[in-house]
Amino acid sequence: MSNPFFKNYGPINILKIIDLLNINGNFQKKNINDIKDLSSSTENDLTFFHSGKYKKLANNTKASFCITSNNLKNELPDSCIPLVVDNVLISTALVTKKFYPDAVHDQFDNTVEDIVRTKFENKVIFGKNVLIGTNVSFGSDCYIGHNTIIEKNVSIGNGCFIGSNSIIRNTLIGNKVKILDNCVIGKHGFGFFPDSKMNTRYPHIGIVQIHDNCEIGCGATIDRGSMSNTVIGKNTYLDNQIHIAHNVKIGENTIIAGQVGIAGSTILGNNIKIGGQVGISGHLKIGDNVEIAGGSGVIKDIPANSKVMGYPAKNIRQFLKENK
Repeated sequence: MSNPFFKNYGPINILKIIDLLNINGNFQKKNINDIKDLSSSTENDLTFFHSGKYKKLANNTKASFCITSNNLKNELPDSCIPLVVDNVLISTALVTKKFYPDAVHDQFDNTVEDIVRTKFENKVIFGKNVLIGTNVSFGSDCYIGHNTIIEKNVSIGNGCFIGSNSIIRNTLIGNKVKILDNCVIGKHGFGFFPDSKMNTRYPHIGIVQIHDNCEIGCGATIDRGSMSNTVIGKNTYLDNQIHIAHNVKIGENTIIAGQVGIAGSTILGNNIKIGGQVGISGHLKIGDNVEIAGGSGVIKDIPANSKVMGYPAKNIRQFLKENK
């Protein structure tokens, strides 16, 4: 399970899932423990496969069943039975709600208490109006600013600084991490399926992981993962007003300037530098040691050791030559 904080209501018999998805056919009874992505699934799990971009992962999945489309079903191994549906993502959302019904909505945390009423009163240095939820832990030498809410399911390591007016939930924070003012971390992402009558939101069962020695600038928003985790690698610095969407994974020693937006499920390597106001589309891979000039728009994968600029982002020498 990607999120240690949400209750898994499995196992669920595959016949109940078949009935939920209105799929015809003869299937043997089998209990399914969880729904996971293609790479992390085991033989007792269900997965989903909605895009040809993930063919390699689909070829090697260990899941017993996979929600997929008719044109992708043949990419699965013989050990994985396809569950063919018209809309893979909506079907996946329906099944995920069965396993994790508590992960669909993000109401405010009504378990919070004033920190002076908790066991952290003498362990943490804090400002005024600080609230703490259940299942929260702190290391030593931590500071929390005014009006900050550490909602349920948060672990904070040693030597951390949390600024004022921030909200954090469903997050694991390493040592010597600085989270500046007005951040929102660990809420669900922008995950829904549009419909003319009513949009369908899908559960976010992942967490946010922020590793050691990171700094998160003022006004940053970091969404928790949907099916996997959102990860900020160690010694990575984010400037002010940055948005990191669900499932994004950022490597180590990366520096990102202000007003950058990274869409869901994009993976960034190590030692990357990104200028201000860059937009990066979803489901991309950015290699190690890449430099992206400010104001660029990235809409395709970027190989390691590249320097790019412009929209669509291209080799910086090529861009400058074309725009003399």
